[in-house]
Amino acid sequence: MNPGIAYAFSAFTIWGLFPVYFKTLHQIPALEMLAHRMAWSLVFILAVLLARHHWAWLRPALRDRRLIARFAASAVLLSANWGIYIWAVNAGHIVEASLGYFINPLINVLFGYAFLRERLRPLQWCAVVVAALGVAWLTWQNGAPPWISLALALTFGGYGLLRKTAKLGALEGLALETVLLFPVAIVYLTIIGLAGADHFAHAPLGLQLLLAAAGPITAVPLLLFAAAARRIPLSMLGLIQYVTPTLQLLTGVLVYGEPFGSVRAVGYGAIWIALVLYSFEGLRATMLAARRAREAA
Repeated sequence: MNPGIAYAFSAFTIWGLFPVYFKTLHQIPALEMLAHRMAWSLVFILAVLLARHHWAWLRPALRDRRLIARFAASAVLLSANWGIYIWAVNAGHIVEASLGYFINPLINVLFGYAFLRERLRPLQWCAVVVAALGVAWLTWQNGAPPWISLALALTFGGYGLLRKTAKLGALEGLALETVLLFPVAIVYLTIIGLAGADHFAHAPLGLQLLLAAAGPITAVPLLLFAAAARRIPLSMLGLIQYVTPTLQLLTGVLVYGEPFGSVRAVGYGAIWIALVLYSFEGLRATMLAARRAREAA
């Protein structure tokens, strides 16, 4: 299990440090940054597929209209999630963005109940209610819901739901998504290039290389995550995933000086309590299942 744990920590740590990367590219507008992320991700993934001679899946996938429709939807959700996150980081909302990824596991629970007919145990319902109270508190105190957090949680939750029921693996699925997103990215980059509004062409070489690195920076943690998911229990993976929003929160507060007062502390505290309940219930269920399996054997 040790390699799986290492892969998981590596993936979630890279995701947790994303604010530093996107802040470094703050001279590039969010939409242009998103388009480059789409384009360079495909370039990197094609290089991986070429190195592994892994093409046999592509022709049948492109012929399957239902599969294409499903991955077109997941690509839209993924690009929306990327775009919102990039904008939030460079608009000074790293802390609020981190909340989205704290909420995401509970959104996954609700989506499982609503769309996959998964049953929720009492403690899981309790966790969802406590998290909803935390969001309600933040809404009441701020005069508006935490839209950035909710948008990130819902888009990533929807993306996870579509990928959970898809036929393709992590690498193949990401390749198909980036193939579908690539034309959109190229059209946008061509339009702004012809209009003279292309920031990439006029950026220093170091910044251009950093932007091109969006490909491996996007794909590598996804591949590490997929490798971890095959090697360690989902309950353990679920606990390790909190490394990402924790690092994002600490980066926003300690590195970039975003405010985190008592109002936010109460709302976030409720959501953290919900996550403790959710994690405890997941571990308890896993231990009970393991004990029953031993007794049956």
